Amino acid sequence: MSKKGKILLVVIAITLVFIIVRFAGMIAPGSYPYAERYEIEMPEDSLIQLIETFKSENPEYIVPPEAQLKDGRSGDSDYWYHIYFYYREKNQIVHTWVRASEKHSTTFAFDAVNDGLVLGRWKTVNDDFGFFENRKVKKEFEDRILENVKRISVK
Repeated sequence: MSKKGKILLVVIAITLVFIIVRFAGMIAPGSYPYAERYEIEMPEDSLIQLIETFKSENPEYIVPPEAQLKDGRSGDSDYWYHIYFYYREKNQIVHTWVRASEKHSTTFAFDAVNDGLVLGRWKTVNDDFGFFENRKVKKEFEDRILENVKRISVK
């Protein structure tokens, strides 16, 4: 095979891999398939209580009432306990959820960011943001919310 043929074969293979990976992401299974998940070693109710403590100690993270978003489950059959945070200086709402994963372990997931208090402008983490912006958004969540909630658990 000629050198040009080998190069063409490599380009085609890389393109096919890229297409397969992107297509697989489009049909990701389950609810919240793109959420960034963090495993916390504590029962679900304890983590929810810690997050409520964090929000009461840091009221600037409470979503203003005009957004009409309340923390909690959306119904009796909802597996996810939804929690919303507000980045006042950026005028953004952050959607997270908590779900028990094992007896003494809970998943705390960062799902999406909404620009402004008018709902419907959600951008899903790990899907709607570009590579570098996605890293920045996740790092901000980890620094502002996740690490501070973990610090409360150590107290």
